[in-house]
Amino acid sequence: MKTYNDIFMQARNALRDHGIEGYSLEARLLVATAAGKTTQELLRDLSLYTTPEMADKVAALTERRISGEPVAYITGAWEFYGLPMYITSDVLIPRMDTELLVDAAKELLNGRKMDARVLDLCCGSGCIACAIGHEMPAARIVAVDLSAKALEVARRNVAVNRLSSRVICMQADATASPPMSMGQFDMIVSNPPYVRSADMKKLDRSVRDFEPSWALDGGKDGLKFYKSIIKYWKSVLRPGGYLLFEVGEGQAESVKEMLLTGGFRSVSSRFDTIGVERVVIGKM
Repeated sequence: MKTYNDIFMQARNALRDHGIEGYSLEARLLVATAAGKTTQELLRDLSLYTTPEMADKVAALTERRISGEPVAYITGAWEFYGLPMYITSDVLIPRMDTELLVDAAKELLNGRKMDARVLDLCCGSGCIACAIGHEMPAARIVAVDLSAKALEVARRNVAVNRLSSRVICMQADATASPPMSMGQFDMIVSNPPYVRSADMKKLDRSVRDFEPSWALDGGKDGLKFYKSIIKYWKSVLRPGGYLLFEVGEGQAESVKEMLLTGGFRSVSSRFDTIGVERVVIGKM
């Protein structure tokens, strides 16, 4: 018989030996998932003995991780802006870079329009909508995606974070005209697909082989969604409203030009922690 700590150490060492950077944290997550415990409960129970079946279950999860599958898809859970997120392979795993989009939204709305109506286009897991909803208790948010499966994930995250009274999920195409019933918004936020089609094969294996390609591929120049959103969706922005985009490295200047050409009065940007111009903002 092995203790939870024995199993944890086996998983930890296997991940480390295969060059996985966060081997200790990830091993803890894998063992906790297999045991149906929180990481806090696992730490409490490390000295307890468990079954051979548990050891086999952790070994199987560890093999999946070693094969390249991201830990978020294996465990079905991740964290974004301090909030718990349910994650499946139907959505992208939330990135820390995207938290800058939430920071920018809060900065623009706090003290100015606390009860803003916000539209999250290409919402995926709903992480941005949930973060803005949590941080701004008077805001009302509509989260939009074309994928029905992504919207299932988003709705679950909205419910888990107790935001169902203020966050609505609906299906629509960001590359086409908005539904007539959308109404007007004070802000649009979007982290759309922005990888150039030709660069899809160059992505890290854990992204290329496991994350949904439709949520990454931004067309030939990577700018397809920015063009469409500016063209079709600026009509739902109120005068003085904001459009916030997350952009890929090297895309900020092109997106700024598109916003100005598209009739926005002013544009600005925000840099991430490694100096990449990551968020572009247009004001109507």
